[in-house]
Amino acid sequence: MSVKAGTRTSADRLARLLNLVPYLLARPGIEIAEAAGDLGVTERQLREDLELLWVCGLPGYGPGDLIDMAFDGDRVTITYDAGIDRPLRLTPDEALALVVALRMLAETPGVANREAVERALAKIEDAGGDLVAAPVEVRLPGDARRVEQLRAAVEGGRALRITYYTRARDETTERVIDPLRMLMAGGRAYVEAWCRRAEAVRLFRADRIDAVTELDEPAVVPPQARPQDLSEGVFRPSPDLPLITLRIGRGERWITEYYPCERVESDGERWVVSLRVTDLGWARRFVLGLGSEVTVLAPAELAEQVRDTAVAALEAYARPVPAGADPAAAVPRQ
Repeated sequence: MSVKAGTRTSADRLARLLNLVPYLLARPGIEIAEAAGDLGVTERQLREDLELLWVCGLPGYGPGDLIDMAFDGDRVTITYDAGIDRPLRLTPDEALALVVALRMLAETPGVANREAVERALAKIEDAGGDLVAAPVEVRLPGDARRVEQLRAAVEGGRALRITYYTRARDETTERVIDPLRMLMAGGRAYVEAWCRRAEAVRLFRADRIDAVTELDEPAVVPPQARPQDLSEGVFRPSPDLPLITLRIGRGERWITEYYPCERVESDGERWVVSLRVTDLGWARRFVLGLGSEVTVLAPAELAEQVRDTAVAALEAYARPVPAGADPAAAVPRQ
């Protein structure tokens, strides 16, 4: 009951914030008490909303990016709106994007409150007219049959033997797992399970499971096994993981939005970023895929691995390929 109430409060506040900026723009210098009365909130709630607006705005999060306002006693004026200059209204494209997202959520194995998702979908389709009511085919990422097989095992409470590819270590292993649940995170389908090999709860991406065998035994999940909190994403950096520092060009700044970084500093036209990684093997492949505008500053071991791999690749390209040989076989694998 409390969860539903909390969700409703968060949704109400988001809608209020999106409409608050255009409201204040139309009424510069309005008294906070008057604005609170118009918006149907207490003065305390409105002041908390205004404090939150200070840290809202555009990517970059510096001067000229965040919403700004001026106070004169109990009066407030928006001095920079960061582009939020009109009340929240869904465009046809935005409504269609929501429809696609909701239909994908409705098809996700193991999703709770499917009825609420379908009700929200129906409301948006009714309000959007013919455009969003048009047939839209939604397919979950990865092998749909594999996802369905995993979902059935979770619901049936059966143990599984899987062949799994771990990209961070670039290796394929076989392991027996006791499934806990199916979930979607970052647009990917996962099975969360107790891994008997690791003796811990692990997440397995459905599209990296090469083979699945349902065992003739029930899943036995130890009492200490608990589902992980994925509210901040699948990867959760911790102090015990390797820390790498890179100097990146403008074309690689997306890293700071896509990965949790511990440090982001401007260095002229380039940025210096530090982030945690699962291991240096993954970091080496990651850096090699970024291009020439990236320099490894630390650790020295990673810089050496990247340099050695790049040199070996260049040397392989410089050697002539024997007649009938596969050219790709001569290039070292990253």
